[in-house]
Amino acid sequence: MDRDVLRSLDTWRASPHRKPLILKGARQVGKTWALREFGKAHYQNCVYLSLEEIAPGIPSEFAPLFQSTHDPRRMLQNISLAMGQPIDAKHTLLILDEIQDCPAAIGALKPLAEMAPEYHVACAGSLLGVMLSRSTSSFPVGKVEFLDMYPLTFSEFLRGVGHGNLDTYLNQLDQLAPLPEVFSNQLVEQLRRYFMTGGMPEVVARWSEHQDILEVDKLLSDLLDSYERDFAKHGGRGQFVKLSLIWNSLPAQLARENKKFMWGLARDGARAREYENAVEWLCDAGLLTRVRLNAAHGIPLAAYDDPSSFKLYALDVGLLRRLSRLAASAFTQEDALFLEFKGAFAENYALQALLPQLDVTPRYWTSNKPRHEVDFIAQIGNAIVPMEVKSGTSVTARSLRHYAQRHPEGTPVRVRFSMRELSCDGTMLNIPLYLAHRAVPLIMSVLA
Repeated sequence: MDRDVLRSLDTWRASPHRKPLILKGARQVGKTWALREFGKAHYQNCVYLSLEEIAPGIPSEFAPLFQSTHDPRRMLQNISLAMGQPIDAKHTLLILDEIQDCPAAIGALKPLAEMAPEYHVACAGSLLGVMLSRSTSSFPVGKVEFLDMYPLTFSEFLRGVGHGNLDTYLNQLDQLAPLPEVFSNQLVEQLRRYFMTGGMPEVVARWSEHQDILEVDKLLSDLLDSYERDFAKHGGRGQFVKLSLIWNSLPAQLARENKKFMWGLARDGARAREYENAVEWLCDAGLLTRVRLNAAHGIPLAAYDDPSSFKLYALDVGLLRRLSRLAASAFTQEDALFLEFKGAFAENYALQALLPQLDVTPRYWTSNKPRHEVDFIAQIGNAIVPMEVKSGTSVTARSLRHYAQRHPEGTPVRVRFSMRELSCDGTMLNIPLYLAHRAVPLIMSVLA
């Protein structure tokens, strides 16, 4: 597959200020594949080490290679001997997979950056966020670069299923005007399929090959089962039940009109103090994204968060569909694209599309008298941009208008994601859902 992260990796490779890289992301989003594919394309030699624990508490057989010496060149020499492959500063990519399971390897990144910066070292970590939140050891702050990886965007999906021509067309848009029907009709149809499959790489590849929704559902179920096993293996026995309850409550949480997370939907009588660590674990693992309530008084947004109120969304819309046990047929009928869960899938999809484009996770905003809610507010440049997500073509913008009235000096543009065509009327930018993955460039064209 043609993944956008490959171009980001090439930028890292060519940088004169390159440091060891850590590619972050949830399990099964394609990190290992991306690093190996990148290594094959740009290096004469690629040395791969998996540092995943053999069993809980039992380190990888390669862990001693990082413990026996603090000299990075001696360490690289030992790795070369153990693997039977040369490690050349110019022509070798060293891949350290599941680095979160080997603290010594993480510690070795600092001397590699300081004393052997000419070597190309790229790491992958699925549960790195969980490890860092628990670890008391020092992390090589400032000595590594981070790159986030997500499920396939709709753009990558189009290329992956043989519709790269549609993606090329979208990338060439230079006007905020409706698309010709010959393109928009095809894009809506592919968007329906994206909602069925989601963006997990193996799932998209299987769909592209066989076009069999039963195989898609089987793969999605297998992924959900693997995440549940992670809860038991990495979350700890005491946390397993709480992690499962929070994770499996997600469809019920998003089915509510007010999608603010309610502890009682996970378990009757549940309280924040009992389950907060489970939510943090799932967010650190990349399986959930927490969108906090924000007063939108200014930048940085984080300064105006309400820590007690938040919404949770899934890593991937396909996983959410399968977790909800919603049949794919719900997305095949023209008038029923987003009827289920009162737009929950549309919101999850929009957030999933926004995250790779933003430096700061979006927030949401509410007012009580009168009651209004803006689904997302995003920090784009020096502007705070309110966004609503609608699931069809019959839309209103009452909450966006109310937000702009409350923030008259700080709302240069309002964004509505919907099934309406691309257009801009004054400060109101309507972005069709199939263009959500290009929302930030479109918004910047209005702000310019």
